[in-house]
Order: sequence, then C-alpha cells, then structure tokens
Amino acid sequence: MDYREIYKEWLDNPYFDDATKAELKAIADDEKEIEERFYMDLEFGTAGLRGIIGAGTNRMNVYTVRKATQGLANYIASVGGQAKGVAIAYDSRRMSLEFADEAALCLAANGIKAYVFESLRPTPELSYAVRRLGCIAGINITASHNPPEYNGYKVYWEDGAQITPPHDKGIMDEVKKVTDYATVKTMPKDKAQEAGLYAVIGADIDDPYIEELKSLVLRKDCIDAVAEDMTIVYSPLHGTGNIPVRRVLKELGFANVYVVPEQELPDGEFPTVSYPNPESEEAFQLGLKLGKEKNADLILATDPDADRLGVYVKDSKTGEYHSLTGNMSGCLIGDYIIGQRKEKGDLPTDGAFIKSIVSTNMADAIAKYYGIALVEVLTGFKFIGQKILEFEKTGKGTYLFGMEESYGCLTGTYARDKDAVVASMALCEAAAYYKTKNMTLWDAMLAMYERYGYYKDDVKAITLKGIEGLEKIQEIMNTLRADAPAEIGGYKVTSARDYKEGSIRSMETGEVVSTGLPSSNVLYYDLTDDAWVCVRPSGTEPKVKFYYGVKGESLEDADEKSEKLGQEVLEMIEKML
Repeated sequence: MDYREIYKEWLDNPYFDDATKAELKAIADDEKEIEERFYMDLEFGTAGLRGIIGAGTNRMNVYTVRKATQGLANYIASVGGQAKGVAIAYDSRRMSLEFADEAALCLAANGIKAYVFESLRPTPELSYAVRRLGCIAGINITASHNPPEYNGYKVYWEDGAQITPPHDKGIMDEVKKVTDYATVKTMPKDKAQEAGLYAVIGADIDDPYIEELKSLVLRKDCIDAVAEDMTIVYSPLHGTGNIPVRRVLKELGFANVYVVPEQELPDGEFPTVSYPNPESEEAFQLGLKLGKEKNADLILATDPDADRLGVYVKDSKTGEYHSLTGNMSGCLIGDYIIGQRKEKGDLPTDGAFIKSIVSTNMADAIAKYYGIALVEVLTGFKFIGQKILEFEKTGKGTYLFGMEESYGCLTGTYARDKDAVVASMALCEAAAYYKTKNMTLWDAMLAMYERYGYYKDDVKAITLKGIEGLEKIQEIMNTLRADAPAEIGGYKVTSARDYKEGSIRSMETGEVVSTGLPSSNVLYYDLTDDAWVCVRPSGTEPKVKFYYGVKGESLEDADEKSEKLGQEVLEMIEKML
C-alpha cells in the first residue's frame, strides 16, 4: 500500500481510536503532512524508536509503541527469556507514562513480567535495574534532549547496555514482521497486576543504586574538608535528575547545593528552553544567573533523562564562568579517577580508558601518561558497555573510565550506559579535591592542557529534514566514500577510515588494514599535527554531523585552528549540496 492507502486504513479501521482519527481528519487537505506521517514505518533502529509524537506509522504513538514491544516480546520468546522479565523507565516527556504502560501491558499479554518504575527515573538507573533484577531486557521511554514534540523508546539487553549485535538485528527483524497492528497483544492493567505480570518498582532500586554511586568515591576526606565551603548550582532541566543528583550530593555531605527553581519540576513542555540540551548555552542562562548570585564553584545541568551532564566552572582569576564541553568534563573526571587510583597504588596493569571514535585525542594522551590502554569504540555508549562485558567475560582488561564527546561518561560498572548522576558526583568530588589544593576545576583544566597539550574539539551539523534530506545525507556519504579528500582545512589527510567497509587506508602507501570494529556508516580522516575529522549521519535526528579536533600551542591557537578547520569542513560539504 502507498501512504494514501495506509492513511485511509487508519481512518477506516475500528482498531484505531477516535482521537487518532480526529487528528488524521484534521490534516486531510495537507498532502505533504499525510505523506510524512505514512510514507514509512517509524524505523526501529539500533537505539529503538525516536520520533515526533502524533498519529501515523511514522510517528510515536500508542500503536507504534505496542508494535515495537510485540516485536521485542517475540524476540525475547525466541531466545527463551520470558521468565526473566523486562524493566521499564520513563522520563518527563509528553506521553512517557502512557507509552511505558502500553509497553508493559503488551509484554504482560505475552506472558513477560514488566517491572515499571513508580515515577520518572534517569536512564542510567534503568540500566542498573536491568542488571539488579536479572531482567532479559529493559525499555526506557525518552527522547533524551530532543525538543518537546519528540519521544523515544530505547531498548536494553540483559547486560544493562543498549542493544548491540546480534540482538539489535534480531529485535529489528521481529519488529518488521509485525505488519498488522490488530495482531499486537495487550491486556487491562488490573488483569496484568492480578496475574503478577505488572510490578511497580521504586525505593528497592533507588537505594542500592545510590549506594553503588557512593561506593565509587575515592577521596571522601577531601569532600569532608571543603564541603561546607563549596557552592554548587544544579538544574535538572525539567527532567529526571532532580531527586537522584540532589540525593547523592546531600548524602556525601555537600551542604550548599542550590537548584534552579524555574527548572526544578518535571515538565515535558520544557518551558524555559527551546530544547533541553545541556550542550547549549541557552540551557544555562538561569543556572548562570543563580550561580553568579550564589558565587558558585560550579554549575551543573543534566538533560531530561539524566545521562548527559553540562558544566560551567569558575575562573578564580576573573570570577567568570567557563563552559566545559563533554570532552573537557570527561577528561577532567577520567584524569582525576585514574590519577587518584595511581596515587593510591590501585591502578591495575591491564586498566583501560575507553572512548568513542569521535571523542578527543586528549583521552589518548591521558592513557599514555598513566601507562594504561586506550580503547576506541564506535559512537554510542552501548559499545562502551559492550567492552565492559567483554572484559568481564574474558578476564582481560579492567574498566577504569569511559566517555564520549556528547557529554556522557561512566565511572564504575554498576550500569552500562552513561550516567549524569555519577558524573555530577565525580565532578563535585574532583572539585573538592582541587579546592583542598587551592585550585578550581578551571585551574585543573588549564594544568591538563599544559601536561597533555591544547586539544580543542568541536562538532558541526547540517539539518536535512524529510525524504529529500535523507537522500542528500546519503549522497554526501557516498561522495566522500568514493573519493577521500587528500587534504582538509590545510591539514594533509594521512589515513582514511571507512567504518562501513571496516577499512583504514594509508593515504601515503595505499596499505589497507581492518578497523577491528563493527560496520557503521561513519567516515574518519586522520590528519597531520594530531588533527582529525569525522563524518556520520545522526542516529536520532535528521542531521549529518561533522566532528573534528585540533591540537594547538595555546588555548588561543587551538581556538583559531579549530574555527578554521570547522569552516573548511562546512565549505567542503556545502559544495556537495
């Protein structure tokens, strides 16, 4: 059927509710909107579902959520995992609770017990819950930092990480097989509860999760010494971080934590920001205002599902606040943890610092300095989770720290996804440690630049929406794949990595070696002078992203080089459009 026929089917079929039909009737004269909603099924990708909320096959609604869950249930049955159950969490977004319940009741109708959090919880706690409860899988209803019209559906496997091969393909295949919405199973909530197939979880997971975090503290003595003199401002950006972040900081003794009042309470409309992303300056406007009033040492913000942390830190010399990128905060935390373990004589010889391929080369320099392994994985924290599992299974390698440039990191192995709650705790601990040495976190960052080099990393993105946009993104990738540039922004390309083909080609010798990583539609160019550029389509938004990094002689020099390279990359791509 073409999109028009499917549209008509949704209008005529008694399976679909009246509100859905009314929404569809309202667009009867908008051909483009009908096409956008029905030209394809909302794709169940490697991270699950993510899309605009609304009626249609290409939208997030109760029907697409049920369909995805039926596919998941079928896959769980195929591997004999029904008895283990599935943990479900959700955030503050529109329809999150409704989607969580729809997923739970579909699972229950398939004989699979659902453990549903009593109220909103962070993504990393869902990852922890899967492991704690011994579940076969987990579902998290969230669209992370997307604008309010979006929601999503992320699937986790029994190791606590988002799904990776072979399970991702297995689940995707089962979801595709569900072609008739009316065949999807569901049942009333009261019946599911009576049958013991719908359980509510809360403090029984919250308490051990917080204890796991606190057990990772390395220098409680430093916290005790300065906690009364440290001031922290925090914003959950209307999301899930409010209770756990405040709780862990309070239980560790941080007495002066001020929450941005306008952004404290959960609100799926995100009224104070255009989109709730701690990477954006806008998200920090209110936090900075409060931070300056309170003379805060650091200002924190977590995204709605509390897996990403944004940070501003005070410059002791000027009194101004500097923003830290995900690369900077990740390296600060990683360097602190690894440095403290070395100081304590607790640094394992097979220790590993894991980063995504688009993260800063400063991580490589940190690993080299401490004599530990630097392991690169594909973009997506699930691949860091996969590496932790590999270390556990083989007994080779000890996980020390993992980070990705997109404001996410994990210290400890209690969860297998990035955790902004533990990152907030670790960064506050590091701030306390440096405060005992009369240093701010900004001072510590400058000291790291001096030690490791002035690395500067950034990302540009071009948004290309709709059907035409997808085609253009593919065209860009095809053009670059067919003919790798010899130079970018004045830097010579030394090697071209094609992660889809699994190859690394030396530009000088033509020699080709394997990446050693799974296939992914990503192109990466190693450049002279420790610079690099990486191109990849976003897995969650209609964007093609360009990551790049340089190494300068000073902060100013790195800034200039980064600005120039970023411009050159955009100009190169614009010629292709």
